[in-house]
Amino acid sequence: MAALACSQGAPPSNPGGGPAGHVTVVGNNEAGPGGFTQPPHTTTPRAFAGVTATPLPTLPVLGSPTPDATRIAVPGHESQGYTVKAGDTLGAIAGRFGVSVDDLKIANGLNSDAIEVGQPLTIPPSSLPVASAYKIIPDSELVNGPTLVGFDTEAAAAKFGGYLARYVETDRDGVTRTGPQIVQVVAERYSVSPRLLLALIENQSGWVTLKYPPENTLTFPLGRVEPGREGLIRQLSWAANQLNAGFYGWREDKLGVLDFGDGSLMVFAPGVNAGTVGVQYFFARLYSGGGWRKQVAPGGLDLTYATLFGSPFGYRFDPLRPPDLTQPALDWPWDHNSLWYFTGGPHGGWDSGSAWAALDFGPPEGVNGCDDTDEWVTAAADGPIVRAGEGAVIQDLDGDGAEQTGWTLFYMHIATRDRVAVGAMLRKGDRIGHPSCEGGFSNGTHLHFVRKYNGEWIAADGGIPFNIAGWTLQSAGVEYDGWLRQGDVQLEACDCRGDINAIVLAPP
Repeated sequence: MAALACSQGAPPSNPGGGPAGHVTVVGNNEAGPGGFTQPPHTTTPRAFAGVTATPLPTLPVLGSPTPDATRIAVPGHESQGYTVKAGDTLGAIAGRFGVSVDDLKIANGLNSDAIEVGQPLTIPPSSLPVASAYKIIPDSELVNGPTLVGFDTEAAAAKFGGYLARYVETDRDGVTRTGPQIVQVVAERYSVSPRLLLALIENQSGWVTLKYPPENTLTFPLGRVEPGREGLIRQLSWAANQLNAGFYGWREDKLGVLDFGDGSLMVFAPGVNAGTVGVQYFFARLYSGGGWRKQVAPGGLDLTYATLFGSPFGYRFDPLRPPDLTQPALDWPWDHNSLWYFTGGPHGGWDSGSAWAALDFGPPEGVNGCDDTDEWVTAAADGPIVRAGEGAVIQDLDGDGAEQTGWTLFYMHIATRDRVAVGAMLRKGDRIGHPSCEGGFSNGTHLHFVRKYNGEWIAADGGIPFNIAGWTLQSAGVEYDGWLRQGDVQLEACDCRGDINAIVLAPP
């Protein structure tokens, strides 16, 4: 039941074989790597090490300086039972419950990693060390949510006057952007706070405040030294994906262990929130031991952030997702006279780190590969279009014109030809554009359909399952697999066109 190859986000190493992208900086003969002359740079310490920078205006801190716990950490002091579910692996179960795979094998007398659905397991008490309990940011400061409405990334970069403000990069697709534009586009794509992204850039390289940051930061400014990750957009996309992986892994009760990649593991402390876990997870991809502890303790990233923007808890917005939240009514996003197919179950909204928020739908027969088509994607609900470009169309369902607030719908792989314009006010059934392969990475024309609320990716199979015209999503526990069900009738996700996934609708 594989789906069309569909992923959003930058690949790790340019699998398409094209140029990796030319990176240049303009202004005062200053440039990044690529053969240009770089003037002597200073070794001024970064902002968190003593450089004075006047923070941008912040909000007053209300209530406790840390948010209430979103959940208590999973690891327990006594053994507990668990039954293997579809999609489980031994490593995923160990990670969720905060134990090592070896301890899990010993407790269950297993000689291999093989497990079966329905198999009972004993989860032993965790013997792993506990990670820092210090809360770094509220959840609302990890996502591109309500408190980011009106935030001007370019103005922020210009205010601090560092290298980022004059940085220019041309990516592998030939698109040229300034440094602040890169921050903004990554924030929009991954739905991650641009303030947090700026703070991470400053923390790792000093690019926000230093005119001449250390030379060893010019190629890998976020510190991920890896072929194929050169340049700001790839570095920042990787960073945003790690933040999301930690945030949603914790949010969805799938992540209980920090794996530092060197064999060392830690369980998350009881009471930490998803935003803090996202930051801890990011730094665990770069550091271990004392290096990691320095970044997540008081005086680490939190000080860099406060130097730029004031307290992150001054931007606290709780709860991001109200406990009684329900999905608004949605219709099928195409003409009811057309026969479409359910080609992909729950998978990443953008890249691999976000929630499994997306479903894929293929247009009628006769469209093969990335063929052009005159079929139309239509609005699933009423609301204005607040963003359109590079294959993406964002529709705001609460009508306030902000992508960061309330319910929004994300229609992906919409062709440039005939695509709806920003500002258009659509009613359910109005045309949005033609499905295609544009934007992200796709090997077949289709629609990638996603929900967000207050900037948070809403899992298609989570506590608020996708409901389209009365058809409710049920996940198979494996990425891209699942069913849409209405009563006793079900459609199964399949990279095919057949009776099992054909969506036959009555004319409107």
